[in-house]
Amino acid sequence: MKILLLGEYSNVHATLAHGLTALGHEVTVASNGDFWKDYPRDIDLARSPGKWGGIRLMAKIYSLLPRLRGFDIVQLINPMFLELRAERILPIYKYLRRHNKHIILDAFGMDWYWVNTCCEKKPLRYSDFNIGQQLRTNSDALAERHDWLGTAKERLNKYIADDCDAIVTGLYEYDVCYRPYFPDKTHFIPFPIIAPHASLPMPHSSLLEESLTVFIGISKKRSEYKGTDIMLRAAQDIKALYPDKIELRIADGIPFEQYVDMMKGSDVILDQLYSYTPAMNALEAMARGIVVVGGGEPENYEIIHETALRPIINVEPNYDSVFHELQQLVLHPERLPLLQEQSIEYVRRHHDHIKVARQYEKMYKGL
Repeated sequence: MKILLLGEYSNVHATLAHGLTALGHEVTVASNGDFWKDYPRDIDLARSPGKWGGIRLMAKIYSLLPRLRGFDIVQLINPMFLELRAERILPIYKYLRRHNKHIILDAFGMDWYWVNTCCEKKPLRYSDFNIGQQLRTNSDALAERHDWLGTAKERLNKYIADDCDAIVTGLYEYDVCYRPYFPDKTHFIPFPIIAPHASLPMPHSSLLEESLTVFIGISKKRSEYKGTDIMLRAAQDIKALYPDKIELRIADGIPFEQYVDMMKGSDVILDQLYSYTPAMNALEAMARGIVVVGGGEPENYEIIHETALRPIINVEPNYDSVFHELQQLVLHPERLPLLQEQSIEYVRRHHDHIKVARQYEKMYKGL
């Protein structure tokens, strides 16, 4: 098949392209590299800075349109799959629809169904937008609500979701938001990960002899929204309490390759306080035997039919829970080897990029 993966979130499309290519498909990735993360792509769709950036990007996209036709599959990372206003994306979507066989919409992140469901129906005990029945009022959550509810973005999202051939949900949370609306065309497929070679040594602490190395990635503009502000504070307080038993590594707004280099050799990663599930950054860490403190709710294991492995240290969305779990790791480092081993097996079992690509291939052929 000839496949176009349009847009990028956290290396999902670039990784999926590797898997699909290995299965013999012709794959093109066109994206902006997910902004500063700068993930690989075949066609660069990054918007240049300045007030004319949108005009330049529009001109570039329209010049590229002849190359974006004739595909068996066009897969969109999000309804906002380009760095343009929703009103400008709609005619481009319609062009892609007319000149390609099938359109797939990814439900991998911020969109109207995610925002509206978490704010109105609240099926999740906690999320980026609610804690129980209470709506979160941090600036990021308020901004996203303003951006998606009752706007052109909402109309674009609804149009594409209604019109496309299939919707892929990458996490339990997003599946909950889309499946009630589109039960017949919603497909849950885990995120793909290219795991390091099996012969690589598994990272671990020398238990009582060495300090516990804890890694956290910070995006200053999203820290409060993702809960890394709370997680970082808990880690810093643990560091102050046990200065000789913990090393804290902080990655702040750096490209993906540099991020991975900083992460290597860590024992623990703190990731996404308000998530039920490990997303791409956490999975990348788990593939290297790094233990995740973050989202590992029962629903995460249920949707992938995992009954044995429990590698993720699940935390409630508050400071006390994070502090407690980190303290338990510092006091009981003998827990680490089993969790590290299970983390690697978890990714191999559910997220191997070839296995995931086969699931996509099956869905594509089913269309």
